Amino acid sequence: MTTRVITLAAGQGSRMGSDLPKPLVEIAGRPMIEHLLDSIHEASVDDRPIIVVAPDTIEQFNSVCGDRCEYAVQKEQLGTGHAVAAAKDAAVDADTIIVLYGDHPFLSSEKIQELGVLRDEQGAVISMITTKVPSFEGEYEIFKQWSRIIRDSSGRIVRDVQVKDATDEELAIKEINPCLFAFDAQWLWDHLPELKNKNASGEYYLTDLIEMAIEEGNDITTATAEPFEVIGVNSPEELKRAEELIG
Repeated sequence: MTTRVITLAAGQGSRMGSDLPKPLVEIAGRPMIEHLLDSIHEASVDDRPIIVVAPDTIEQFNSVCGDRCEYAVQKEQLGTGHAVAAAKDAAVDADTIIVLYGDHPFLSSEKIQELGVLRDEQGAVISMITTKVPSFEGEYEIFKQWSRIIRDSSGRIVRDVQVKDATDEELAIKEINPCLFAFDAQWLWDHLPELKNKNASGEYYLTDLIEMAIEEGNDITTATAEPFEVIGVNSPEELKRAEELIG
């Protein structure tokens, strides 16, 4: 089984108060993307992972990452599904596609490896990492806007519900989705063109593939991670928290 890792890194760091692309903002003296690349290489799942970048940032990423990775360009910022599609040509021969994010600096090599093994051994069209929080208060308040994982009585995932669409009962659910996936490659490439952008942002969301898989009767397999291992860094507040964690 051949696995390729696609890391989405085309977003800008405007919310971070930085002129740099978000994954190049430093934590503990090193760009976030470097921390993640270390974990990918230690996981030994892909010797040269693919980083999806914006057209005007490829040189910045190249100066930091060099030939540790391969680059794919997302010409327009049209969402996570669109970003993964931009890497199709580079990953076309893979059996499994792992999708990560350049602003997740704490993800361990063990968890990346576990995600790939879960997909390959279970043969699911989608495997994913979820996390559970004890509450949405205090240090866990930053997880409040993450989508909730809805399971049926047998433990099978039946929905991934966005906060804006969730009922009060659903908002109380403490299993949440950090959007870290491993896909059957052929299923992914077949279904990406079916994504619609009928949402407020006009973007193509990778998470919509969860609903497609469920509608087809596919089970989604999951691994769990600690909340602060899978945290993304999207704001100065989260950056401050990340510095505390890594310190």
